[in-house]
Amino acid sequence: MPKARRKGGAPVDPADPEAALEAGLKLLVRREHAAQELARKLAERGFERDAVDAALERARELDYLNETRYAESMARHRVGQGYGEQRIRAELAHNGIDGDTVSLAIEALEVDWVEQARGQLERHFRHPPAAREDEARMLRHLAGRGFPGDVAHRALAAWKDETP
Repeated sequence: MPKARRKGGAPVDPADPEAALEAGLKLLVRREHAAQELARKLAERGFERDAVDAALERARELDYLNETRYAESMARHRVGQGYGEQRIRAELAHNGIDGDTVSLAIEALEVDWVEQARGQLERHFRHPPAAREDEARMLRHLAGRGFPGDVAHRALAAWKDETP
């Protein structure tokens, strides 16, 4: 296990919750983190479990660590990258976010998932399918991006209808 160190290489007491909090805040300044993810990163930096737990609790008290804010931020980011609802839900759940928080974050986005999927098709393929095999490939692409089958089919149909 690596030893906890400050910038410049000075060793830090791995059992010190204040040092763990300081390291955690440096990570949180860059972007929002889920508690599970932050705990893993602090442990990788050599902090003991008790110090990590105390640091996470203090970060929550100070509202630096907020899983609702993390879920909303991550969901917004993934929508911007062209991912579908299922993929976003799975990623947030994998990062330790509870189902209610995930649902609230996704509802707050107010995304038209069919339009999101259609946009993904346009960006990735540029032209509607010419053959049935092309349609199957496009539907597989959308499934891999986290769009349910009904949304993918409606998006593909809308795209084909719009194109002369």
